[in-house]
Amino acid sequence: MEVYRKLSEIPIHDDSIVTIGTFDGCHRGHQDIIKKVVYNAKITSCKSVLITFDPHPRHILNSDNKLPILMHIEKKLEFLHSFNLDAALIIPFDTSFSKISALDFLNDIILKKLNPSKIIIGYDHHFGHDRLGTPEFLKNESKKNDFEVDVVDPIADRDMVISSTHIRESILNGFVRRASFELGWVYGFKAKVVSGSGRGKDLGFPTANFIPLEKNQLIPANGVYCIRGRINSINLYGMCNLGVRPTFDESEFVMEAHFFENNVDDIYGKTITVEFLERVRDEQKFSNPEELIEQLKKDKDICMRLIQKYN
Repeated sequence: MEVYRKLSEIPIHDDSIVTIGTFDGCHRGHQDIIKKVVYNAKITSCKSVLITFDPHPRHILNSDNKLPILMHIEKKLEFLHSFNLDAALIIPFDTSFSKISALDFLNDIILKKLNPSKIIIGYDHHFGHDRLGTPEFLKNESKKNDFEVDVVDPIADRDMVISSTHIRESILNGFVRRASFELGWVYGFKAKVVSGSGRGKDLGFPTANFIPLEKNQLIPANGVYCIRGRINSINLYGMCNLGVRPTFDESEFVMEAHFFENNVDDIYGKTITVEFLERVRDEQKFSNPEELIEQLKKDKDICMRLIQKYN
């Protein structure tokens, strides 16, 4: 898959099948669109091209209240590569670009550079200044130009439409297993392992603190989770706590992981992928460290049973 990070890098295409979107999370609905793009390109012997944006447009349009995102741009590209797309265009989204009208974006970038015979778009995607680039807008413009428009309907599960918004809400409420089902992949992110207070080691459960590489990464609700870590393609199962460690009257939010078969000293300073398999319980305040240790033993037993599903 060719990756273009500047508009000036895009070669002129004779023909293509194009889709446009933020594709945050690349959930099952997004995957349906991408598969249609790749399939249509193959049967017409042309290039499949996906257009997306970095940073997320809402980080520019609403900079005072930045949207927590599901997927770092590099993870998104890694994911997109698995679909055998021919090209991905990552448009640098800034204030200047946000002022480009939908018509200019269509004419000067999509039609002029990519020469699409078909544009495939999600039912709810809008582009261009004031979000005027609707599916209806594309259908109207297709009548004046030589391209087709295919608007992809949403995917639903039990009357619940799968969307990035609903997935974010699920994760924020701790329903990570449900979110992973809607995503089509286990929710998680790349993080750097950093040194912590060492309190976990004193409890017999040494932990590694971690911070996401993406500063606007969506973090699940506070609580204890069964997790899978990956470093150098090796899976490390364990449990993690997200919260403020109320038993010790602390107030600073921390993310700390205890891996069952790994010495945490070996991974300090390294980058690891942390995947949230299932939520075990809420964060709790215990009367003393001994009560906490007993609960941690129960948490570990629960996680050991859960990970049998993921091995």
